[in-house]
Amino acid sequence: MEVTDGKNLINADYSNFIVEIKDKIRKSQYEAMKAVNKTLINLYWGIGQEIYMQQQEKGWGKSIVEVLAKEIKKDFPEVKGFSASNLWRMRNFYLIYKDTENLALLVREISWSKNIAIIEKCKNQLEREFYIKMTKKYGWTKDVLINHIENKSYEKYLINQTNFDETLSEKYVNQAKFAVKDEYIFDIMELSEQHSERELERALVDNIKDFLGEMGGNFAFMGNQYHLNVNGSDFYIDLLLYHRSLKSLVAIELKIGEFKPEYVGQLQFYLTVLDRQVKIDEENPSIGIIICKEKNRTVVEYALSNCDKPIGVATYKIHDTLPEQMKDLLPSPEEIKKRLEGLDGENSWIFLAYFVAF
Repeated sequence: MEVTDGKNLINADYSNFIVEIKDKIRKSQYEAMKAVNKTLINLYWGIGQEIYMQQQEKGWGKSIVEVLAKEIKKDFPEVKGFSASNLWRMRNFYLIYKDTENLALLVREISWSKNIAIIEKCKNQLEREFYIKMTKKYGWTKDVLINHIENKSYEKYLINQTNFDETLSEKYVNQAKFAVKDEYIFDIMELSEQHSERELERALVDNIKDFLGEMGGNFAFMGNQYHLNVNGSDFYIDLLLYHRSLKSLVAIELKIGEFKPEYVGQLQFYLTVLDRQVKIDEENPSIGIIICKEKNRTVVEYALSNCDKPIGVATYKIHDTLPEQMKDLLPSPEEIKKRLEGLDGENSWIFLAYFVAF
């Protein structure tokens, strides 16, 4: 279709054509970045394997890495990344993952700097698998990844309290569980120890980017004090988010005190209204999260037992420690593996466009 002198408005068909071409370019750039990253990781894996094998066969010590680093620098003076310390990391990288086939493939999907952070800061393979998959899925930068590790996101996801097993279809249960932590850290905001629920809500909204990051990624902000009207009566949800992978509205109620069972009834009502008045046909059932200052885990368990809407109950704190007593609540390795399966699957290239950044 003809476009005139360039000053007139471009018609819809031409605009769509331009968008499609731009998308193709972005996807091509993304695929190129992925290919470069995979090639680099394959190289590091191969070097690490050779170092390890030579040490095993010939009894060489750590000094061989020092010699190798000097020889590489002599022939490739402009090439970085082959210092003695990094060569030793390559050896450890291979050694850690060589007997775990699924992880050996996954590590090629994230950058070297993120792999190193995971190796050096995580204690076991299940924890490493969690952070590799989350980094790949949500496109975490290195700094965001380290922040999640230091905030113990792995443990907090695994001990969360929800009724999702009973209220969601099997297809979405694991993914939904990873959308709810057991504890959120809100010390990214200047919030005094004594604060009201409205002050907490306002602080979260004022720092919405940090808040969504703490929620774990893949959330979009829909509004605060979200208005509902039922037959002339007005109701307000503290925060309404949307989970893009789950395709679900997520209603959040903030409580500055200890969890009370009646909070579940209130949120269950809100979810019913959202499902009937706001949710569109292709979306999944709405999910609720109650975030309170404290909770008794047994009281929460009882309160959720007869609830027919998907609800999770979490706490928030302004520091990042995992209490010792919580460590006993972590599920078995078998259960952890089952939950980690919820992180698999295809994701939009747009969300992943950042994960190859160093």
